[in-house]
Formats: sequence, structure tokens, C-alpha cells
Amino acid sequence: MEKNKSSRNKLLMLFWAGFFMVMTLSPNVLMADTQIDALKEQLNQLTEMMQKVEKKLAEMEDKNADKESEIAEMDERLNEAELHTSTDKLSLGVELRSRGDSIHYQDMISAPDALMGMFFTDYNAGNPNLGGLNNATKAQIQGMMAGLASNPLNVPEKNDIDNDAIFTSRFRINMKAKINPQLSFAGRLAAYKVWGDSSGVQNYQGGMNDVTLDGTTSSLPNDDSIHLERAYFNYKNAVGSVPLNFSLGRRPSTEGPPMEYGEYSLEGGSPMAHIINWQFDGASLNFGLEEATNVPGAAFKLCYGVGFESDFGNSTSMKSGEQLKDVHLFGFIANLFDNDTTSAVLNYAHAFDITDGFTGQTVMPFSATLNPDGTYTFEQNTGGYISRTEPSTNLGDWDALTMLVRTNLTEKFDKDIDLFLSFGWSHTSPKQTSAQPFYNLMGQGLLNSNGELESRDGYSLYTGAIFPMPFSARWGFEYNWGSEYWFNFTGAEDSLVDSKLAVRGHVFESYYIQPIFSDTFFVKLGARYYDYDYTGSGNPLGAPVKISEATSMDALFPVVDTAWNAYLSATLRF
Repeated sequence: MEKNKSSRNKLLMLFWAGFFMVMTLSPNVLMADTQIDALKEQLNQLTEMMQKVEKKLAEMEDKNADKESEIAEMDERLNEAELHTSTDKLSLGVELRSRGDSIHYQDMISAPDALMGMFFTDYNAGNPNLGGLNNATKAQIQGMMAGLASNPLNVPEKNDIDNDAIFTSRFRINMKAKINPQLSFAGRLAAYKVWGDSSGVQNYQGGMNDVTLDGTTSSLPNDDSIHLERAYFNYKNAVGSVPLNFSLGRRPSTEGPPMEYGEYSLEGGSPMAHIINWQFDGASLNFGLEEATNVPGAAFKLCYGVGFESDFGNSTSMKSGEQLKDVHLFGFIANLFDNDTTSAVLNYAHAFDITDGFTGQTVMPFSATLNPDGTYTFEQNTGGYISRTEPSTNLGDWDALTMLVRTNLTEKFDKDIDLFLSFGWSHTSPKQTSAQPFYNLMGQGLLNSNGELESRDGYSLYTGAIFPMPFSARWGFEYNWGSEYWFNFTGAEDSLVDSKLAVRGHVFESYYIQPIFSDTFFVKLGARYYDYDYTGSGNPLGAPVKISEATSMDALFPVVDTAWNAYLSATLRF
């Protein structure tokens, strides 16, 4: 276009130059008619020439305009095709966190070595007081245990255990793909290891963190293998004004709300972390109800998951007779309100036929065997051999409910302060005592001991506040409390000590997050203090015992009284 205008200007200049030249070369033009006529003819010819040139330039401009329009349209089509092609493929994101922890257990109680030795000393039928518990019947063992009530051996020992420095690396590959506007895929591969250890199996100390389980493979330190943590598809549609979202696969069921504050990220999963923080496979169906109800953010999600598959890969899979039932979980998540400033979410879950363990691997310190003659044999694992564990009994059912309320105070006080409060309730309905030899000997079942089958209700409170700090930093403080019979499924919580949200007692945590390059690279400094009130936090087996009243028989596996954990991490996320 600019070139055409320039050509036109040049022609006009030539025309006027010719006109003045003719005038200059004809000094007597006004007096000679012939010369005037000749001059007019020359001007007419120049005028006709200019008109033809202008017409030609106009035609060229029209053609160029059409070409530019075609080029713009082609460019738009190519961009759309390029975007469609790129989003059809898998996009990857990487997260690497390096962290150092300092862990200190104070007044940890455990049974004296002399008492533990009785399990590996043969029973003396002639004089039980001089013998042990090995190769004795259930009645004989329980009789000797009762006789220990006033024995000095029944007073547990107290020790402080310190791990001044332990380092870990957590590596994640996040995967996403948008196949079309209705169908998408998401997944995550992860490896999480302790520096200097890739064994993948821990020594069992009595907690869920000590067993390599399907629900915790990449959420707790394991080995240097890449594990499938998440893999699922989302299908979107609508029924009238109600959007639907159906999802199937290995669920995004870890690091749910409100744990994103401490992770300095978006919400990590859909179940509320207060009751479920556990990797599992299943499905969900979500109904968007905002337009139908005129309530901001209203939605209702149905959830299903499988906690244990009994008829595949277990020792009883191909045996006749009564089989263990699979563990199924159902629940719902109701977004009651969410206007991007304040939100309220209700989460309910029910698990059928909870088992007395899950298929996994660990190093058991000793094993217990029930012999055909009714005697028990106890054998020490002096070689540190790995055991493949599996459940033996369906203990009963579990219900849990949590209500989470969150708000941001920016609009009210012009301060980017986040507050949250979550209340939790759990209920266990036991059906039978564990058939596993050691637990059966103790009469342990779903939050019961001594063969009792009492329903239990537990309660928990979880709250926190996050404040803005200089240089775009964030400072957070969190507190949670759990009652005597509080029980949840949060064994995949990222912690080297224990799941803080499973604690029957109190936990205080404070952390400071300093961005270096926004949320792409940041450091976090924090500390937790655990103050346990009851034994067995996070474990469904056995009745909790007040730690101040625990005996040696309650501390056959170490029992934590108080612990504190300081940590410093650097996270790269892109």
C-alpha cells in the first residue's frame, strides 16, 4: 500500500514538471493559437496518461487488499491448527524439591528388652514364671501377661531419639493433554527418596509410614524408582444448564484442600486432606450447580474408590472357603459456596469392610505364627528380611465427615490474608477382631482391644492463617487437634515423622515461604511440634491408650510422646 502511494506521488510530480517545462519552452504561447492548441493536446495526453496510471494503481491496491485479507485468514487458520496440534499432544511440567529435616523425638516409650526377650524364650509349663511366651497357647500367654501387671518389666523405658540431619529429594513429572473441548487427560509420575537410601522398604515401628503401600508409594520416601501417582481422564458434557464432569483412573487424591497453602500451589486434589490423603484408584461424577441454584461455585461430586483388591495376588486368592471382601469407598464432596474470596466445602466418605492391613512390604522385627496345636511361635527377624504383608480380616466400616471454610481478607482489609477452619468427625463400626496371630492374641480390632467390638466416634479440628510478608513472602501458622478415637486415611501426607492430621493430640506448625522467581522457584523454612495424647495415631488396630498411662504391653512398638521437626526446602517448579 505504501509503495503504491509513493508511485502515484512520483507521477504527479512528473506531470507538473512536464507542464511547467512546456510553459517554459513556449514563451509566446498566449499569442499563438497553434501553439495553444498543441499545448492543450499535450496536457490532454498527460491527463489521460495519469488517469490510466491511477486506475492501474487502484486495481493493484484492491488486489493487494484481497491478498492481505487472504494472508491474514491463512495465518489465523495456521495458528489454530498449530494450537490444536500442540494441545492434542502431551504437555509436561517438572517439579523438584530438595529438603533437609532435623527430627527429634522426646520421651519415646518402648518395652524393655527383657520383656521383648520373653517372646523368644520357650514357655515353661512346669514353672511359667521362669519361662517365656514362645510355644505357649493363647490362654497361657494371656495369663502371663495379666501377671505382668505389677511387674517392673511392665513399666516402659523412655528415650530421646535424634536424627539431626536427613535429606530428601522429591521429583515429579506432571502430564496434561487436551484432546478436544470435552475430553482431557492428566497424570503424575513421581520419585521420592532419602539421600543415601534406595531400599524402598522400611523397618516396621508400628506406624503406617513404615509399610510400602499402594496408597503411599510416591507420597512418602521410598526408593529411586518412578511411580505412577496419578493417571485419569476427564469427560465434560451437560444436561440442560447443569455441566457434568466424569473422571476415571488413578485419582488426584493427595494434598487436597487446604494443604495448598503450605505447598505454595493450587489445590492438589479433590478430597479434603483432613479425612483423606491417600493414593487410590476410582471414579468421580461432578455436577456444576451454580447456574441452576444461583449459588456461586455450587457443585456436587460423587466419588468412588477401591482401597484393597482381595482376589488378586494374595495368598488366599485361589483358595476355597470364605474370602476377604474388597474394600470399597464411597462419598461426596459438596461445594456449598465459592465466590473466589470465601468458600465452604462439605466432604463425606464411607469405607466398607476395612481390613487389618494392606498389601505391602516392610521389615518386621519379629513374626508370630499360630500353630495347628493352638500354640504361638515368635521368631526374631535378625537378618532384616523383607516381608510381604497382606490383611487377614475385614474389621468393620468407617465413616468420616469434614467441613472446610476458607476466606481471603484482601477485599475487607486490603491485606492478602488467608484464613481456614476445618472440623472433622469419624465413626468406626467394628464387626470382628483381627485373625492375624499377633493382633488376635491382643484381641485387637477396629479401635478396640481385648476382643471388644464397640463403635467409636472421633473428632478433629484443623485451622490456619497465612499472612503476606515483605518481598512477596508468605508466613503461615497451622494447628490441629485430634480426640482419643479420631481416625482418618491420611497416611500419604508428606511427613517423615507422621501424618499430623492423624494425630490424637496436638500439632503446631509454622512456615515461611520466600519466592525467588514467583512460584517457579522458592524456598520454605518451617517447623512442627507434635504433642501426642493417645497411642496408635493413624492406626485402625487396637484401642488408644493415654500415653501417660501406657504400659510396656502398650509399647511393644515404640510410642511417640512429643516430637519436633525443623525443615528447609528449595523447590523448582515449571
